[in-house]
Amino acid sequence: MFHILVVEDDSKLRHLFCTVLRKHGYTCTEAENGQAAIDVLDNTYIDLIISDIMMPVMDGYSFVQEIRNANYNQPVLMITAKDTFDDMEKGFRAGTDDYMVKPININEMVLRVGALLKRAQINHERRVIVGNTKLEYDSLTVTQNNKEEMLPQKEFLILFKLLSSLNHIFTMQQLMDEIWGLDTETESRTVDVHIGRLREKFRNNPDFEIVTVRGLGYKAVKR
Repeated sequence: MFHILVVEDDSKLRHLFCTVLRKHGYTCTEAENGQAAIDVLDNTYIDLIISDIMMPVMDGYSFVQEIRNANYNQPVLMITAKDTFDDMEKGFRAGTDDYMVKPININEMVLRVGALLKRAQINHERRVIVGNTKLEYDSLTVTQNNKEEMLPQKEFLILFKLLSSLNHIFTMQQLMDEIWGLDTETESRTVDVHIGRLREKFRNNPDFEIVTVRGLGYKAVKR
């Protein structure tokens, strides 16, 4: 059973989140601010964190930065009333994995929690399997039709990310930020080049294809 830590200074909202999560089979622990959440992490194994931003004692940005510096790698879903791009960018730079803006759709929150936990499990195992296609992160290899092929690092990382979240649309900027780094000077069109190479290599793969979502980015889908 997955254990989720909810960090929120609004007690009614905190209790609501935990009530819904428990109904969906999760164990839930509450904390009223970032410092209290760190105290929980020091004593309890947590699989995923849901955190508000605006909190007393220690806010969400500082909390996430603190736990990342301490090498806690649990997925973090940040929930906030702040909806500007700058606020989101600050959250992602601090180390959050996903972002929701209040007012929260509870059902959507549960779906995002499930997706983050699945992604975290894939990353922990460092392996993705789609049909008869297997990706091994540690060796940068793809096995299909009983043939193993090692991909260039950037191509492998793009494919691993797409196949880890089937049907999820990733923008070119998201792929650039995660794979090339936030401070890269490489042009975003580089992503198109790598996607083109991947499509050529896997054009006959029966398990998946990479689809362009016009005006948005790319996603991998099952054939």
